[in-house]
Amino acid sequence: MAGGQDKIKIFDAKFGKVIEVDKVIKSDDEWKHILTPEQYRVMRRKGTEEPFQIKCPLPPKDKNGIYQCVACGTDLFRYYAKFESGTGWPSFWEPVSELNVRLKPDDSLGMKRTEILCARCDAHLGHVFDDGPLPAGKRYCINAIVLKLADMPLREKAAFAAGCFWGAEAAFGQIPGVVSTLVGYMGGVTKNPTYEEVCGNKTGHAETVLIEYDPDKVAYNYLLDFFFNLHDPTTANRQGPDIGSQYRSVIFYYTQEQKELATAFKKKLQDSKKFKSPILTEIIPAGEFYKAEDYHQKYFDKKGIKPTCYIPLRKVDKI
Repeated sequence: MAGGQDKIKIFDAKFGKVIEVDKVIKSDDEWKHILTPEQYRVMRRKGTEEPFQIKCPLPPKDKNGIYQCVACGTDLFRYYAKFESGTGWPSFWEPVSELNVRLKPDDSLGMKRTEILCARCDAHLGHVFDDGPLPAGKRYCINAIVLKLADMPLREKAAFAAGCFWGAEAAFGQIPGVVSTLVGYMGGVTKNPTYEEVCGNKTGHAETVLIEYDPDKVAYNYLLDFFFNLHDPTTANRQGPDIGSQYRSVIFYYTQEQKELATAFKKKLQDSKKFKSPILTEIIPAGEFYKAEDYHQKYFDKKGIKPTCYIPLRKVDKI
């Protein structure tokens, strides 16, 4: 029967939030009616398609793409997480969310592997291996036939360093129009730095929050205003008790427009005399972003504790 009573939580990429949905439970006959014979063989009987035979559709140039489960429409992988592995199957370095897939030990075929299942309908998707690109180091090897592409509106990126990235991520994540957040390291010279290396002031990186946002829902100037209210931009290599160059204040810009807006905003704020001391915030081009270790992502949510370095959400200028 379609739509069981069990409820699960998944991440909805379109709205950028976790939602509760029904598990999708169907009989074999119902799945055979919905899926093609090859999709049924792969998704319900744990088959594998022939490599190099089926290509994933690509999103238009002015769109982002989300690959969804053919069987139930659950968001599985973002287009930008796709990479060429040379194996003949679509490969991704991370799923949309750990909530949207389920991993299961697979000892079939005389080898130990980890199977990937759709969390909502339990469809077989493929297997995950530990030979993917850094920083995640994972390769989600997926049968192309299980995926369908959903176009997503064009979104923009912004990156800010405002002290400890745990609190900064929690704060930026509450803004309507901010679709996703990641914490990591930017602005240094060492490739693939670890948290310990960054904290040792050996890499030159700053603790950074990478934001994906919808410019039709939140203006970049609002993000700048939020950033400057989130921390003290007049202290050098320090935020409160946190001391070190990784805690410096930085705006990493991705476009010339972001650079001009950030420069003008900083000057206007300095001229306003809101701060008695000079604003030391750097405004520099966004370099390579290195995702921080998994335990840093959504840190306060994982710990179930109230965020520190946190400001109340004010009215957004552009909704």
